[in-house]
Amino acid sequence: MKTVFGYYKIYIPFMFIVLFALFGQVWCELSLPRYMSDIIDNGIVAGDMNHIKSVGTIMILVAALAAACSITGSLFATLTAAKSARRIRGDIFRKVTSFSEAELNQFSTASLITRSTNDVQMVQQATTMALRMMLFAPLMGIGAVIMALRTSVSLSWTVGLALICVLGLMLFSFAAIFPRFKVMQDKLDRINLIMKERLSGTLVVRAFRTEAKEEERFDDANIDLTRLYIFVNKCLAFMMPTMTFIMSGVGLLIIWVGAHLIEADKLLIGDMLAYLQYAMHVIMSFMFVTMIFVMLPRAAVSMKRIGQVLDTKVSITDPTDAKAIQPGAECSVEFRGVSFNYPESEEKVLSDISFTAKAGQTTAIIGGTGSGKSSLIKLIPRFFDATEGQVLLAGVDVKDLEQSELRSHIGLVPQKGILFSGTIESNLRYGNENATEEDLIKAAEIAQAMEFINEKPDGLREQIAQGGTNVSGGQMQRLCIARALVKKPEVLVFDDSFSALDFSTDKALRKALRENIGGCTFIIVAQRINTILDADQIIVLDDGRIAGKGTHKELLEACSIYKEIALSQLNEEELGKAAGSTTDGKEVD
Repeated sequence: MKTVFGYYKIYIPFMFIVLFALFGQVWCELSLPRYMSDIIDNGIVAGDMNHIKSVGTIMILVAALAAACSITGSLFATLTAAKSARRIRGDIFRKVTSFSEAELNQFSTASLITRSTNDVQMVQQATTMALRMMLFAPLMGIGAVIMALRTSVSLSWTVGLALICVLGLMLFSFAAIFPRFKVMQDKLDRINLIMKERLSGTLVVRAFRTEAKEEERFDDANIDLTRLYIFVNKCLAFMMPTMTFIMSGVGLLIIWVGAHLIEADKLLIGDMLAYLQYAMHVIMSFMFVTMIFVMLPRAAVSMKRIGQVLDTKVSITDPTDAKAIQPGAECSVEFRGVSFNYPESEEKVLSDISFTAKAGQTTAIIGGTGSGKSSLIKLIPRFFDATEGQVLLAGVDVKDLEQSELRSHIGLVPQKGILFSGTIESNLRYGNENATEEDLIKAAEIAQAMEFINEKPDGLREQIAQGGTNVSGGQMQRLCIARALVKKPEVLVFDDSFSALDFSTDKALRKALRENIGGCTFIIVAQRINTILDADQIIVLDDGRIAGKGTHKELLEACSIYKEIALSQLNEEELGKAAGSTTDGKEVD
């Protein structure tokens, strides 16, 4: 809450303008009934047309001033709310993009989208209402009560009765609606989550023919949210006619009592009409307050949800005294006694990992499912920090480097290829906006992507749909590899990035990498033995520990786990050929 309120500090001058405008509007609107009373009692009743014209002219000027004050107040209230909402949205976006995976796991993607859109919009609407009604209603209500008492003390009990009825209605609405606002936002999160899962998993849903089940799941969440909205809106719908009934009843009561006082010469007709106007102002003010109390609790829930995101402490931060990698230094990657466990988990995913991936060489990492391969890769660009030990790049602990400096030396091709809406060219330039077209073509040739790019009508300028849905899995993977190559990093990390490629493309790509980017540090996570046969060093992981380290031939002789993996993919004869070929320095398909 405090975090969100801090965004309004720089708009305090705007708030003062709103306050002054509201003071002017209240003064004008409270003055008009007195002028009306004067016209009736001293102009119409007395038959003085000059008095009617002079006071009427003043009333027109006061009404025009009230309109000007209202417009000014609305304008600056809207500016304050809109500009504050823009800053909140911007900071939420920057905060979320700075999250490590540990923080992203605290919030679902659907919830983060709801918080940065619906919740911010709710806060913006509440801000506009608060600046207008929260200030206007008390000023108008108090001023109207004072003016009503000055006009006629005999009728004051009617306003008191109206206030009791209005306060009772406010308490009812507050008790009935407020507890359901947080539930409403949570149910909205649920709707967004189901929708996101349904859209991203469309192929899986269709493959398993579970469309009816997914529709039922969505309908259940949708009906829950609908029922809650209906209940809240029923309460709001009940309030408005009830408030109208109270206003009409009080107006009728004032006229009935006022008529008897006029008959007894204790009240003038103009004063009775002025008092009626003030009474309506009092009731309308409390009605505005009721609307505020309906809106603010929901806005308070949204503020809290926004604050949770903005107040989340980022676990991966830049050091205060950051080091830098010397220009021209060989960017080898070293793991020194590294152990790692995920946040809120005591079980270690990696234990005592030590090896060096040297510049100009290929280090391959292989192991069974759940052995910790991807977790190990995530420690290099600091998506997570090692729990124990050190990860070093060019001899410098990655924790001592600024994240931008660290990641500028690393080209990562993730296991799941991701492309952005735009063109092939814009996706390839993602890591290096200043890359020339020759750089793009060269990277695409190495990644074996130019063959299908040339088949596109617009070549590099071919449109890519959101999520890369208009290219195949293999094409997407090759474009992701090309994107990393355009960056020209010193360290290239492939997280099982060749799995979507056929064997011939895999072979051609690895050959092109060796021939064109010889001085780079290659780290390859793979499932296929064929992909890593010619690696200079192969790390075998088993249950988060290093079970073997060496070349393909060495591991076949010394590591039973590696041999078991190899035999599951190749027979004894193929393994013998592979071992002989790699010893001779030839690549095996």
